[in-house]
Amino acid sequence: MMDAEVTMALGKLGGIAALGFAAVGSALGCGAAGMASAGALKRSYGQNKMPPFMVVGFVGFPLSQTIYGMIVMGWIVAAAKDGAMFHNLLIGGVIAGLAMGASAWMQGKAAAGACDSLAETGKGIVNYVIVLGIIETVALFVMAFAKAAIT
Repeated sequence: MMDAEVTMALGKLGGIAALGFAAVGSALGCGAAGMASAGALKRSYGQNKMPPFMVVGFVGFPLSQTIYGMIVMGWIVAAAKDGAMFHNLLIGGVIAGLAMGASAWMQGKAAAGACDSLAETGKGIVNYVIVLGIIETVALFVMAFAKAAIT
């Protein structure tokens, strides 16, 4: 039998994994979108065109997955305090965090394409936001299903 403090610590590790992996994905996604945004701004300014502000807004889309990771972390910590089995929390946190992080990363890459397209054409903003929203849905599903698996 494992010591209660060790069990609790390992369970909480799942929570920090959910947050950490989601945040890494957000950082990668924001970085990808940010680089494309800077390039789109440069191109617009180089052509003496007013760049669409949304190319800057697209950079922030992947940030929400960090919030989802924080929410899952809270659920995992609460479940650890309630005596849930630490290996379920640890493995669940890692898998949920990786899935939310992947969603953020890919959302950032899609946002990078949206930056380039919007700056070039000045059209399609609603379509780009819909695409980014669909990718966001993956992280929302992971968060919702993680709640069901944790509690």
